[in-house]
Order: sequence, then structure tokens, then C-alpha cells
Amino acid sequence: MAMAKVTIDGQTIEVEEGTTILQAARKIGGKIVPPAMCYYSKLKGSGGKCRTCLVKVAVTSAQNLRPMPKLVAACSTPVQDGMVVQNITSAEVLETRKAIVEFLLINHPLDCPVCDQAGECDLQNLSFEHGIDTTRFEESKREFEEIDIGPHVKLHMNRCILCYRCVFAVNQLSNNRVHGVLYRGDASEISTFIKNSIDNEFSGNVIDVCPVGALTDRTFRFKSRVWFVKPMNVHRDCTVCSGKAVAWMYGDEVYRITARKDEFQEVEEFICNTCRFEKKNVSDWVVEGPRKISDQSIISVNKYVNKKEGSIFDPVMKLIQKPSEQ
Repeated sequence: MAMAKVTIDGQTIEVEEGTTILQAARKIGGKIVPPAMCYYSKLKGSGGKCRTCLVKVAVTSAQNLRPMPKLVAACSTPVQDGMVVQNITSAEVLETRKAIVEFLLINHPLDCPVCDQAGECDLQNLSFEHGIDTTRFEESKREFEEIDIGPHVKLHMNRCILCYRCVFAVNQLSNNRVHGVLYRGDASEISTFIKNSIDNEFSGNVIDVCPVGALTDRTFRFKSRVWFVKPMNVHRDCTVCSGKAVAWMYGDEVYRITARKDEFQEVEEFICNTCRFEKKNVSDWVVEGPRKISDQSIISVNKYVNKKEGSIFDPVMKLIQKPSEQ
């Protein structure tokens, strides 16, 4: 296999030809990894929709020293030998990313205080890192009629950013996909069209792949915040899936079961609905021990301590601060 050297924000790495810029950046790791709201390495065909991973190619290749004329999607652009990429070192990229976040938030409601995804939401993290403190949007947000897609998964279409992850997940994990993206443009929505129930053995994985709170676990709905429960690595003998999961526990009570995720918040091994929804007793599992908490989770201490100036939290902070701290 031919290899190619690519430099991303001053760090050079040699990867196989055909590797995308995003995959190369993930091999390096750290802050130079572009964010991704739609790309999912485990799902074939994902990527290229949210545009949050746009980067600047300052040098196309060793044979072509000219820069690419426009910013490119890191998740779908393959590297070339001698390519030089700018991500966080490019002011143009950072300004564009701010605009993309603003665009994603145009129709996204301020549901964080009541959303079950709060604390482990990719859009929440993206907004903190690259968002702005105010909005210029004056029109009305999109509204959708509430529909029931089954006993296990709750759909909040007004939170959806149309990343297509849930569609790819069910399409590739089962032979019984009944939902998809209907209509076009601003009217596009995730739905089953004839109000079918999304109910196959791996349908619960749409909860794990959803980057926002559009698809949430009905069995965990409003039970607790993620920072009040402890994630524990567990496993069990299962004839359908690997049986390796994470049990979110409060004391000896299992509040929910999710698949294990890697450092990029992607599922390592998809789990079945039986493990996810029906095995909620500690006795159902072999507890391996506490799971390492990701820095991308608000469970991590001081994740959001460096709040931005002009934040909506300023009035609250002034009330709770001691006079000597003000």
C-alpha cells in the first residue's frame, strides 16, 4: 500500500493513500482533530452533510503547491503526498466554523435544561467551542407535529440537524428500516411516513449515534442527568450482540444501558435492544468497573469552567459569587 505524508497544523504524519484528512487528524489526535456532526467511521456513506469539519488545504500536494480554492470537508477529502492542511491555525476556518454552528442553531430550540442529551451532546460541545453568544435569527423556528416511532425511542424532530446517522445505522444494522428523511429543503424531517414503529433488534442504536437530543431513550426519559449517574463497564453473554455495554448506575440501580464509545464518541460495538432496554438489573450483568470518563462529557470536572465573556450565565454567576470574588 502506497503511503502519503500530510501535515496538519504543523504536525506531519504518514498514512495510507485513500485516508481522509479527518482520519489522518484522528491518528495524530488532540485539538487539531476537526469536529464532526455527521461523519461516523462505523457507518458507510456518512459524512459531508454538516460541514463542521471544513479545513483549509494550503498546499494540495508535493506536485501541486497551489492551495485549494475553497475550504474542503475533512471527512470526505483524501490526503495527497505533501499536502499541508490548516485547521485551528487558520482564522478563515475558525470564522467559517462559527458561521456553521450559528446555522445549525437557527432551528435548534433551547431545550438543554430539559433535554436528556444535555451533558453528552455534540452540538452543546460544538457551540461552547465555536459558537457565538448572541443570535441574529429573527424568523420563527421550524415546528413539527409530534409522532410516535415506537416504545423505546423518543423522536424530537425540532432538535434534529439532519445528519442522517440514524438512517445509515438502521439501514446497515438491519434489513427492516422503516424510517428515513422525508420531503426537501427546510421541510425535511426524520419520519416513518406511514407512522410505522421503529422496532428491530438493533433500532436502539439510533440513540447512540444521534449527535443531538433528537432521538432519546424512552426508558431513561427525565430520570436523571448524566452527571448524577456513574458509567460502569459491564458485559453479559448475548447471542445477538457482543454483550459489551455501559451501565449508567445510581447506587445499585441501573438507569440506562448504552453502547461503549471511543474517544471520538463513536460506538465501538453496536448492541441489541434486549441488552439495551430489557436488562436493567445489576444481576443481569457482570460489572467490570468504572468507565474512564471522556473529556467531551460534562461529567468531566470543569469541562465548561472557561465560560465565554458575555455569557447568559453572567447574571447568575454574579448572584452566587461572594463579594470578595466580584
